[in-house]
Amino acid sequence: MSEFMAGGRRRVDRVLAPDYVVGLAELPLSDVRARRAEAEQEEVDLSFARRLLQGRIDILRAEQDNRRTDGGMIREPRTDDEIVGALARILADEGPRVDHGMGRYLGNVGPTRVGEHRREAERAVADVGASDLAAMSDDDLGGAIEHLVDIETRVSRTRRGVQGVVDALTEEIARRYTTGEIAVVLPDEVSN
Repeated sequence: MSEFMAGGRRRVDRVLAPDYVVGLAELPLSDVRARRAEAEQEEVDLSFARRLLQGRIDILRAEQDNRRTDGGMIREPRTDDEIVGALARILADEGPRVDHGMGRYLGNVGPTRVGEHRREAERAVADVGASDLAAMSDDDLGGAIEHLVDIETRVSRTRRGVQGVVDALTEEIARRYTTGEIAVVLPDEVSN
């Protein structure tokens, strides 16, 4: 899922290419802003992909928790109806998450590759055979969680790299305002 490939043609490859933030001071402001918008969109898409994976990990962990001992009795895997019934609670993020992101404001921008990310997440779940939880052994369930956590970790690492690019582009725009290279234009000044 969305890992950087040097020389690749995807947006993530452009944004994370080493030359993407080289020579920003020489670029026109419109180019710096366009690059920042592109990087921000990639961050939104990666955040969406990451959350899809986290949701699936949460479902598997909830199943794992339900299989653990309960009053000294080993629980059997739950039925599909029980799993579906718990889904809303699992995805509602009740209680504090330990794997939360940086809490960055992503604005009103929505993910652009929803279908692609959803298919990739579903493919990752299918690769570990997690579509039929009742048929999975405890070891298989643990392995599936590890596999999805590994993918989520790689997506998170890529996302952090993109966030660094967004920060560099934002800093360049702020530098230009601070040094007076560009000025803030107020709405009243535009009409005069």
